[in-house]
Amino acid sequence: MRTFPSIPFSKGHQYLECPRWHDGRLWASDFFTGQVMTFDGNGQPTTVAQLKGVASGIGFLPDGSPLVVSQADQKVLRLLPGGGTEEYADFGGFIGGVGNDMLVSPAGHAYVGNFGFALGEEDPRTTNLVHIDPSGTVRPVEGDLLFPNGEALTPEGVLLVAETFASRISAFDVQPDGSLSDHRIWAQLDASLHPDGIALDADGGVWFGNALTNGPDSGFYRVVEGGEITDKVQVEDGAWAVACAFGGPDLTTFYGICSQTTLADFHEGRSSSVITTADVGRAGVPTS
Repeated sequence: MRTFPSIPFSKGHQYLECPRWHDGRLWASDFFTGQVMTFDGNGQPTTVAQLKGVASGIGFLPDGSPLVVSQADQKVLRLLPGGGTEEYADFGGFIGGVGNDMLVSPAGHAYVGNFGFALGEEDPRTTNLVHIDPSGTVRPVEGDLLFPNGEALTPEGVLLVAETFASRISAFDVQPDGSLSDHRIWAQLDASLHPDGIALDADGGVWFGNALTNGPDSGFYRVVEGGEITDKVQVEDGAWAVACAFGGPDLTTFYGICSQTTLADFHEGRSSSVITTADVGRAGVPTS
């Protein structure tokens, strides 16, 4: 397994999540402050929207409009020029927990995950993705998933989903109408690995943050179909490796979000978050 160091890019945040590279800028949300932010080339943040609650998954419609998951509301909001928001879809009747990460395809289909249970209060149980089509219609996706988290879409039209509490990456085929079929396991991981946010590289590998892990197993890992781990980006001692994205003009900069926290502190809203960068010798796949 190859290993790569990382360096700080932007500090001073609480609990960043869901990094995306769009229109020449890095985007991310902050769970605990409710902010949706962009970052310039020096890591300086600009707040583009302030939610009343927890901000989670980010995606972009074909016209460039940003969408964000409002976690506790179980809604997807459209961000408006000037910082306002409007409801895009309400998926609360279709899931078993608060909303989480989201992927929006180039055709405008949104796929939203959720916790499925009260984290830290209930035993883990399975749930399902929801599919929001370009008209805003919400439908549940058939296929039990255990804490569906980060997502990526391959050039071949396969949706990959990290199941954090099942230690695996699952896959669905995306049909022409945006619906999902043929749910299957793409990579079963070791029980010490809990994939959170994911990013796809041009060679077909999936990079993931190893969530809920503070020890030597923390870091960002690359896995290929079948489960072989090939690469690792190291992180600061004690940090959770949360989510990642490829960015930069040629998509060769690896961005990793790390947080100094524990599960107990996370529940109390205590965390310190940083974005790091690394050169992993690979390019990412365009996401929007």
